[in-house]
Amino acid sequence: MKKKLFALFILLVIIGCKKIMPFSPKEDEILDGPVEGLTTAETQQFLRGDIAFNNDIFTPQTGLGPLFVANSCGSCHAGDGKGHPFTTLTRFGQVDSTGNQWLSFGAPQLQHRAIPGYTPETLPSGVGFSKILPPANTGLGYLDAVSDAAIIALADPTDRDGDGISGVPNWINVPAYCQLRTNAISQGGKYIGRFGKKGAAYDLLQQTANAYNQDMGINTTFEPFDTYSKLKVDPEISDVTVQHVVFYLKTLKAPIQRNQNSLAIQNGKQLFFSTGCEKCHKASLQTSISSVAALSNKTFAPYTDLLLHDMGSGLDDNYTEGSAKTFEWKTPALWGLGLSKNSQGGNYFLMHDGRAQSIEAAILMHGGEGQQSNTNFKNLSKSEKQQLIIFLESL
Repeated sequence: MKKKLFALFILLVIIGCKKIMPFSPKEDEILDGPVEGLTTAETQQFLRGDIAFNNDIFTPQTGLGPLFVANSCGSCHAGDGKGHPFTTLTRFGQVDSTGNQWLSFGAPQLQHRAIPGYTPETLPSGVGFSKILPPANTGLGYLDAVSDAAIIALADPTDRDGDGISGVPNWINVPAYCQLRTNAISQGGKYIGRFGKKGAAYDLLQQTANAYNQDMGINTTFEPFDTYSKLKVDPEISDVTVQHVVFYLKTLKAPIQRNQNSLAIQNGKQLFFSTGCEKCHKASLQTSISSVAALSNKTFAPYTDLLLHDMGSGLDDNYTEGSAKTFEWKTPALWGLGLSKNSQGGNYFLMHDGRAQSIEAAILMHGGEGQQSNTNFKNLSKSEKQQLIIFLESL
């Protein structure tokens, strides 16, 4: 009898714990986590990068500033998701492909915070600038592993097929510390950039080193010039730490679509194609060879073509990077779109600067090469618009 009562007691404890313990979120409800297939050594490096990215909070004693925007990587990318307008970056000083003429005034990025004893930067009057919302981080290794040839094959600079879409790569100067991809394609000594709102960063090392330097005032051997004095200074974090963060970003999993078998979502996907959205937001890309075997030769669904497109005068911020025009923006990947609110305080802040507070508002801001899709969306019935948005929220 005592044994039965004890067993009953244990059962009640287990049931009670299940009721009071929080449930772990499903894999398709979160953005962080590694890609499948990493080796033990790679998993350990991923975890080291995770700690450096999300747990390292810099102070003046550990290298912060003296001018900065944020004091950690994770503060701009909560849960590896999109940033909030509070964490928006301001880029300024370049209006064409001749380069940035305002470097002596603190360009290309405004550091609007400073440690005690220093004065934050203010935007010079009369200069072109753009607000940049921090992007989500997931799936970047897949985008990194797409070959230059595949990106160029999607480009149509003269609109040969007459569909109104003429995407082009952003050809940029690559820092000497970046290692060129296998079979990299050059144009006039420049290479294809694929990270950032305009594709101004060649790879994740450049993206990471720039973020440490421009966002946090942390100098590395890759970006050794202090943003305040403009002088070359000793590194404040090691190359090993930077490479751990790069590896972490490269091996974050791709977002997982939810409820794929829903009829409304399937109908919405068909409408996504029929309205022309997929002409830029490509539903399928293929990786080439990656230094991480788990990323090599994979087909994936990012909903981007990694190309620049004319988005019309309404999205012209009078600022650019690389060979991009001021009205050209790189097609953002749409995977993870439905999870954006999780890192944005429960509301959507979309487009490059967060100006759109709903998916529908973002669609209606498309001009230039996106104008026809905008018009096609307007011509849908109310239920069709809902299905298309439900599909986008499932990504």
